[in-house]
Amino acid sequence: MAAPMHLSILRVLAVVSGSITVASIAYCLLSLRAAARFLGRRFDPPHSRDGPGLSLLKPLKGADRELYAALRSHCVQDYPQYEILFGVTQANDPAADLVRKLIEEFPECKLELVNCDQRLGANGKVSTLAQLARLARHEVLLVNDSDIRVPPDYLRRISSELQVPETGMVTCLYRGLAAPTLASRLEALTISTDFIPGVLVASLIERGLHFGLGSTLAFRRRELQAIGGFEAIVDYLADDYELGRRISEQGLKVELSSTVVETHIPGYSLAEFISHQLRWARTIRASRPGGYAGLLLTFTLPWALAALIFARGSGGAWFLLAAALLARIAVAITSCRLVLQDRKTFHSLWLLPVRDFVVVLVWIGGLVGNQVRWRGEKFSLECGKLRPL
Repeated sequence: MAAPMHLSILRVLAVVSGSITVASIAYCLLSLRAAARFLGRRFDPPHSRDGPGLSLLKPLKGADRELYAALRSHCVQDYPQYEILFGVTQANDPAADLVRKLIEEFPECKLELVNCDQRLGANGKVSTLAQLARLARHEVLLVNDSDIRVPPDYLRRISSELQVPETGMVTCLYRGLAAPTLASRLEALTISTDFIPGVLVASLIERGLHFGLGSTLAFRRRELQAIGGFEAIVDYLADDYELGRRISEQGLKVELSSTVVETHIPGYSLAEFISHQLRWARTIRASRPGGYAGLLLTFTLPWALAALIFARGSGGAWFLLAAALLARIAVAITSCRLVLQDRKTFHSLWLLPVRDFVVVLVWIGGLVGNQVRWRGEKFSLECGKLRPL
């Protein structure tokens, strides 16, 4: 009696995991369609060198060996009128010395180091942004993470794309440049082969983006004021998501730029990689609980392997595994080589199965906790808001 019951349970599990594998393969096909849609969009390069004045707001905390190059890339822009406001919360922050070096190297640029010592809420980065925005001279504001490196025509393209009617925000895809550690390469793989396809699929099925990415958030001051300023999101962890969502709710579009920017990934240890992924997972769960549940469909290879085990190696299960592997690789190659032009991460694709199985454990971990460590501080997450611990 026990043996038939055992076989029945295995059959049910095989059917369930096999069905989810099919759905996950369908998700991969949807990812390919979303990538083709992005690649097929017509991006006209701006012909005029004129553009509205632009204020670039850069909140900084701490420094690493790649920070100077990232900040410097913003000082060599082919753009007629812009300023960069660098914000630090402490005068002795190591990043402040790098800003002073930039001011000496580029005396012709409008660069300013601002001490933002007010703490307006739990999110120190947004608190700094609120103080920088008060000093900004121009109507167009642009925010990006401190470690973002940009091409020389970045501001020209972003500004041009923001001038399209009904566009309230322009944001950018990005590729991660890994340090020579296993965990850093896994992080770069996560960005290029999982996160970026997810963004493109969200844009496809939701008929446009309804959130922003921290790699670039460009908008006009009037849109910021309409949502209550940075002060309205000063307690949220996912400030880029909240800013894009609230501008979208004003009836304006959040557009993906033609420009792809870069971020340097630290030389994470495996423990640091897991900690960062857990923070990311808990942030997504708090901001988009439906989207977090939908991540189950992205676990293509784990579901296919589970179906193979539960089906006890049947021919159909082997076929499903092969189809899943092919679909997953197709998405990874398309995202890396075509969408992001990320040749470095492309050479790490052999690590894809490792990453895909680790992320299942991270997803489970993201379900059961609400504590995150961010910028050296510990918080609990409640409905997307940070509560200091």
